[in-house]
Amino acid sequence: MYIKKLSLFIFLILGLNSCNHKKVKLTNGLDKSAGNVPAYIISTPIATYYLEKNGGGLSSMLDKDNVDWIGFHNKAGSGHKGEYRGFPNAIHKQDGSYFHAMNAKTDPSNSIVEIESEKHIRIKFISDNKKWEGLWDFYPDRCDFSMIKISKGYKYWVQYEGVPGGKMDNTDFWYSSLDNKQHPITEPFLGDLPSPEWIAFGDKNSSRMLYVLHHENDNFPDNYISRPDMTVLGFGRQNGKKTSKHLTTAQTFSIGFVESKKYYTIDNVIKNLIKK
Repeated sequence: MYIKKLSLFIFLILGLNSCNHKKVKLTNGLDKSAGNVPAYIISTPIATYYLEKNGGGLSSMLDKDNVDWIGFHNKAGSGHKGEYRGFPNAIHKQDGSYFHAMNAKTDPSNSIVEIESEKHIRIKFISDNKKWEGLWDFYPDRCDFSMIKISKGYKYWVQYEGVPGGKMDNTDFWYSSLDNKQHPITEPFLGDLPSPEWIAFGDKNSSRMLYVLHHENDNFPDNYISRPDMTVLGFGRQNGKKTSKHLTTAQTFSIGFVESKKYYTIDNVIKNLIKK
């Protein structure tokens, strides 16, 4: 009888721990690594996200080993080494500059928590001119950003400007929906990614990869170029003598980690997300 009770107790504890591991938790605090900026802190089984409260963009995204794959810092003049980094960095000089972790050139937004449960947290950001609205949805396996209101006559892009594995260097690489080849981090892509549009960044010293997915297919450019200190991936971004933005409708984008560096594992994870 004692053994049966002990077995049942252990089973219940393991079950509770399993449930806890699937939870999404919201707290409020500071992103100290970003310059003590106020942030919503969303903890999930795969990542910890720091969503900067004034600008409406991610300032940090930590993996299970507490490595930050974004590395934003608000120090003026830090450029690619800090203040330019983030996700989605969506609106730049387009009836304001919004949805970027707050730096010297970001315009403020207001936010409200719309959903808070153990499986889903939703936070809405509204630009101070009330012309732009973005939704953040956090789930156990990923984060979604959706642009739901666009200022009439203006365009945007969605970017991942960060540091694979915590630092931009020659151990970094990328995969994409273009092909199953491993591309060095310095190799650019200057076209439109095939559907489903995705790109994933890795570091040879890390066991995981960060992916960014565009849920809607289009014929607009999805350019990637590298900087000495960060990635510059832009869905709806065309690089050239004059960089241009192309997105004009409501769209959804996902960002998350895959605990693998195998191309087909990443591809399957992303295709399953599309089916949800």
